[in-house]
Amino acid sequence: MAEQDFALYIERLEQVFDRAVAEGTDDELFASGYLRGHFDLVVAQLELQEQAKAEAVLPTLRAAVEQTKHELAPADQQHIADMIARLEQAAA
Repeated sequence: MAEQDFALYIERLEQVFDRAVAEGTDDELFASGYLRGHFDLVVAQLELQEQAKAEAVLPTLRAAVEQTKHELAPADQQHIADMIARLEQAAA
């Protein structure tokens, strides 16, 4: 049952990325693409470590982004923070 709940949770968050691709601005598209790579990696790592719990996804994603934020301009960091906020809303 927990695996099914995790899969549904991931699907709900993936819809945020899909909407950004279909309807987003250029900045939202950039943030979505950047975060999607991190997101997919985080999900795969959690599954491999048998830590596939919904409550672990967003904190792990935020930590991954924090480690690479020095690569981004401040405006891009804000766009990514906005996309993370959308993910948090979808997760609630």
